[in-house]
Amino acid sequence: MFVIKYASSIMCRAQNVRLLRPCSYAIDLKIGDYSMSKYIEKLVKEYECGDTQNVRKQELKPIMSVLDRRKEVIKNIESLKELLSDPDESIKKLAEEEQFGYDQKILELDEHLKEVLLPADNEDNVNAIVLDVSSGVGGQEAMLFANEVFEMYKGYIEFKGWQCEIAEFMNTDIGGLRHASLLVEGENAYKCFKYEAGVHRVQRIPSTEKSGRIHTSTISVNVLPQPTDIQIDLQAKDLRIETKRASGAGGQHVNTTDSAVRIVHIPTNVAIECQTDRSQIKNRQFAMQRLRAKLYEMQLEEQLAKTQGLRKSQVRTKFRNEKIRTYNFGQDRITDHRVAGNVHNMKVFMLGGAPLDDLIDKLDHQTKLERLRELLDGHK
Repeated sequence: MFVIKYASSIMCRAQNVRLLRPCSYAIDLKIGDYSMSKYIEKLVKEYECGDTQNVRKQELKPIMSVLDRRKEVIKNIESLKELLSDPDESIKKLAEEEQFGYDQKILELDEHLKEVLLPADNEDNVNAIVLDVSSGVGGQEAMLFANEVFEMYKGYIEFKGWQCEIAEFMNTDIGGLRHASLLVEGENAYKCFKYEAGVHRVQRIPSTEKSGRIHTSTISVNVLPQPTDIQIDLQAKDLRIETKRASGAGGQHVNTTDSAVRIVHIPTNVAIECQTDRSQIKNRQFAMQRLRAKLYEMQLEEQLAKTQGLRKSQVRTKFRNEKIRTYNFGQDRITDHRVAGNVHNMKVFMLGGAPLDDLIDKLDHQTKLERLRELLDGHK
């Protein structure tokens, strides 16, 4: 049987001290588990029996590469056995220090192995997304919070060095936001933002509340990959495009120019309107992008209804319509209900910088571990 030595919970033989993981949160899925060993044994046999040009063999190469590097480190650890028992204390100490370095390398390789064992999500390498933020329950307070979260995401996009364009923005007179759409482009944009999709709840005393009573309001966030023209084939005969004068604030062009665009996809009766820009051409481009994204979303929902085996981390997961995060301003606490622990310092978090990025990394890591558990459960 293929056995993996030196599990992630390594005990340093010489010091009898458990090495701590180089991360801020615990990982309880050990590489040395029996189910993991059995699964890797199966992959090794599959790799060794495969033809050199076999597609599956090429897929397994990254896994085999990590295992080979792991074997080399273990050989180096084994070569230290005699030195660890050397009567010369200076030699023994040097051997212990060297072993500690090798143990740390094993931990790093184990984390990398977990990454390469999981099949990649097709959408994770999507660099262009549509990000929607909409107010929910809570009236004006929900709209005010929707605007704050929208600004937080714009800050996060700037923090990541990505690009974005506002495709739709429906605000209120007091600075709230009914609904807004952003077209975002950046490396692995979908992989990061997919964990933001769902219901966000805010608990605080609204500025308009005279009695000091805490209100609870909600907003919803939707994240979709921007499909390409190849993914969604839009035929001219299936589209009804209408133009009209824009409404709302915006200057003299509102009443004099037919800049607003409404596109109806006749087969599905999906209608998209856009009046963000002064240019009818620009509004038409935005509306077409949002229409493709909406049709892509419908296609994914149809696939999910037919396929029960889709991984939980794909679009339309349990994160989608659940309350995923609570922002408690009175206690200066952000609680993401999918992971353990809270984040504090609301003012900094709402800037959309490193604290939000760290939380997204934590969510990504936990999701991958859950998927790995499911993968191993299916091969018991």
